[in-house]
Amino acid sequence: MYAEFPWLALLPLALAGVWMAFTRLDVLLLLLVAAVPLSLNLEEMEVAGLGVYLPTEPILAGLLLLFILRAMRGFPVDARLLRHPFTYWVAGSLVWLLLTSIVSEFPVVSFKFLTARLWFMVGFLFFLGHLFLHQPERRHQFILAYAIPLCIVVIYTMIRHAGFGFEKDAGHWVMKPFYKDHTSYGAVLAMVIPPVLALLTWRRFSAFMKAVLLGVLGILVTGIIFSYTRAAWVSLAAAAALFGAMKVGFRLKTILGIAFLLLGFLWVAQDALLIQLQRNEQDSSDDLAEHVESISNVSSDASNLERLNRWNSALALFQERPFQGWGPGTYQFVYAPFQRSEDRTIISTNNADGGNAHSEYLGPMAEQGVLGLVFALGLLGFCLHLGFRLQSQLANPDQRNLAMGVFLGLMTYFVHGVLNNYLDTDKASALFWGFFALLLVWNIVGDSEDSEEESLT
Repeated sequence: MYAEFPWLALLPLALAGVWMAFTRLDVLLLLLVAAVPLSLNLEEMEVAGLGVYLPTEPILAGLLLLFILRAMRGFPVDARLLRHPFTYWVAGSLVWLLLTSIVSEFPVVSFKFLTARLWFMVGFLFFLGHLFLHQPERRHQFILAYAIPLCIVVIYTMIRHAGFGFEKDAGHWVMKPFYKDHTSYGAVLAMVIPPVLALLTWRRFSAFMKAVLLGVLGILVTGIIFSYTRAAWVSLAAAAALFGAMKVGFRLKTILGIAFLLLGFLWVAQDALLIQLQRNEQDSSDDLAEHVESISNVSSDASNLERLNRWNSALALFQERPFQGWGPGTYQFVYAPFQRSEDRTIISTNNADGGNAHSEYLGPMAEQGVLGLVFALGLLGFCLHLGFRLQSQLANPDQRNLAMGVFLGLMTYFVHGVLNNYLDTDKASALFWGFFALLLVWNIVGDSEDSEEESLT
């Protein structure tokens, strides 16, 4: 403090992290997951001008370095993970990210995006997947490691929100500095609720543990209600409908067939549907019923109209560069000239601080070309395949229920991804890649819970 360099005080923690990486990596990984909901973005706090999440991203950077060092002397994690078809798919997406970064409109931005994607995958997909393979008891601990600190954020948010009478407008920012806005906050709440609900069905848990889980679930549900995040509500409803279809006995092929027929109908009847939607003039509101009704308002709701503006801009960007795109992470820096005057809203901006494409599908398509969209849709395809496969593959009811909870939690993000995108943050990436790691492990070893005698370190 005397030398005006307070960051030196963090050196003991950094040394402890290095020691744990080589001696107790399993504990470090769970501590990393627990830190994600409470991590802080230095750029949003106007500290040092760095867009870095502390303490998570420095740890993830260290794990990426450890992964590279291990790779120099053999398989850095269990070879079964690296040989899974899903791993080949994400490896292909990373190669394409590298190629599109080289020809990017802003290469520095794109390589930063690529680096962040790498350490998110290494930490939350490969290292966690290795942990789940060799220490099966860590599978449900991963869910709790994220959910319990998230409850702390919800309680903090609710206390702040109460000071403003739970108004909708205040609900957009009271979760700061832990989450940048109510939409990312609502998205992770929607992802966590299904697996926590699944853990409530576990027969091995004592009455006390189930009471704790019930309290956690109650906090999470309260948080998502007062987040006023319409996309999160829609994603949970879609996941519930999918679960109902699975319980009735619908197969994946049947559901996909129904989905394609529905999309075809929407395409054919789009003009009539648009006219009908434009008759809805209910804006977002403090009243929950009116707020739900405003979801389909494309005539006056500024948030919905701005989302359409971003989507149209993404399509225009894609038409300009359909193959290589404009470069990973560059959308917010290049979309402004592609906004049509008739699409602009009262919240439109030409500045780079205006956010991105608000879509996990159109964003990659604009930034990485047609293959960016293909790789994104491939992730959805793997998720559906693994989810339906595990429903019949797993015999242990506890493991099957948790697998279904994880699958449905992941599906909430794919539904939410139509309207927003957050995989450039640790908040969503920890759950997204961590859930995929769980599904891969169950797919590889089934519901076996016999710990294998192999050290994670």
